Amino acid sequence: MKDIVLQTENLTKRYGSSTVLDHVSVRLEKKHIYGFIGENGAGKSTFMKIVSGLAFPTEGTYSIMGQASAPGRERMRKYIGSMIEAPALYPGFSVIQNLELQRTLTGNPDKAACDRVLETVGLWEVRHKKAHALSMGMKQRLGIAFALIGNPRLLILDEPINGLDPKNIVTLRGLLQRLNEENDITIFISSHILSELYRIATDYIFIHRGKIAAALTHDELEAKCGRYVRIKTDAVPFALTVLDQTLEHPEYKVVSAKEIHLYSDLDRVEDIARTFMQKEIVVTELSVTENTLEDFFLEITGGVSHV
Repeated sequence: MKDIVLQTENLTKRYGSSTVLDHVSVRLEKKHIYGFIGENGAGKSTFMKIVSGLAFPTEGTYSIMGQASAPGRERMRKYIGSMIEAPALYPGFSVIQNLELQRTLTGNPDKAACDRVLETVGLWEVRHKKAHALSMGMKQRLGIAFALIGNPRLLILDEPINGLDPKNIVTLRGLLQRLNEENDITIFISSHILSELYRIATDYIFIHRGKIAAALTHDELEAKCGRYVRIKTDAVPFALTVLDQTLEHPEYKVVSAKEIHLYSDLDRVEDIARTFMQKEIVVTELSVTENTLEDFFLEITGGVSHV
């Protein structure tokens, strides 16, 4: 249990008749990097706000570093650093002034912490620059500095890559990896740029319409995102019948009204094509391809499976 930094049980949030989070149960372990993936409105920010103490659940329970009571969670929240949505900066204050204020608010008595954190996020050279004059990438890094100034064990970042150019994305990725590896910080990060999450995350949690759709490790995701045969046809029901009759134990998913992904029997593509021709099934595509993180997300949030 000491390696579990956050655990939720049936966490639910409703606004009137609208359910934003629907019985969400997750567990975050020490030193992992979790990619939190979902479409707009899926409940990502709401979940992060509840854990960070910015909102309250309608139902369910959660614990922070083993503390499940409200007073216990509040004590442990000093070990959480978060940047949810956009960093709140005082535009007329300099970088160092903004961070000094945040250090005071978090109760960190170490006056040298600001210098160290600015070095860590690469903002030391612009420490006297006014916040309103910062680039988008610098503002994002200052927001992460805010989250780090309290020496967190858990870092929660909501869409930190938004608006960054490729160079700043690479810089941010390296920073997060160093924080995780050198400072033993568990990172919980959401992003719409799934290819970036795939490069950095050790684990993935997929949320869809307020519910957890899947939770798996990087290795498990790689297995799911393996090679498959893409079959496109207007006769999907008939094609499925042929696959069931032709192959011994076919593993496939129907991802749309005109597309099937076949995960087994990749060495029998020619046999499958020949059988489709014999059955007079018109196929517009029959190819071996490789799944992506985006493909996997679309599959688990829609389509019919048969495995």
